[in-house]
Amino acid sequence: MTAQSAYRLVIFDCDSTLTRIEGVDELARRIGVEREIAALTAAAMEGRVPLEEIYGRRLEKLRPDRSSIRWLGERYIEEQMTGAAETVGALREAGVEVRIVSGGFLPAVSMLGGALGLRTGQVHSVELRFAPDGSYLGFDTASPLVRSGGKGVVCAELMQHFGRCVAVGDGVTDLEMQDAGAEFIGFGGVVERDAVRRRAARYVAAPDLREILGLVCNREG
Repeated sequence: MTAQSAYRLVIFDCDSTLTRIEGVDELARRIGVEREIAALTAAAMEGRVPLEEIYGRRLEKLRPDRSSIRWLGERYIEEQMTGAAETVGALREAGVEVRIVSGGFLPAVSMLGGALGLRTGQVHSVELRFAPDGSYLGFDTASPLVRSGGKGVVCAELMQHFGRCVAVGDGVTDLEMQDAGAEFIGFGGVVERDAVRRRAARYVAAPDLREILGLVCNREG
């Protein structure tokens, strides 16, 4: 039994999609500022506050050092979503290009991507800057992924190269990829967001990423 897909490209969000956790919330919990950070994250993911208003504010509160980001990458892998590895593997076996597009932090998201068989170049996320001693210095303010509309920008660039695309994610920022022309699947397996359920062309509520395979691939024996 082999999988066939009409799509050349499938894009996944990371937090609350490929993994059960929200990275910034995990970092905040580690240093005891989880309530404040979680409120900012929820406001952005639900579309109540533009991402660019909170991105830098969260990082200034967290100031994650290199070891904290490595710890987060390990947490991502530990908490990867049920069916994530099988889903990514089946898509790659079918010849589909798989990418991660995330407003998370590139060193940590790349660790999860590597565990799923992806190369660093297949992960699009936000680079951080560290001092020689590993302390936090800042983030890539030029990245489109630190502002509203950024996921749509990255998605559109990828579609120019690969063509027809499906994007999968849980947040309002992921809907930007639908606006850019991707066929979007809202994923509520970790967190159900009303705005995403209402606007997504298709929606999966089950806590198992393998549910999307039937929407992306056909099985042929």
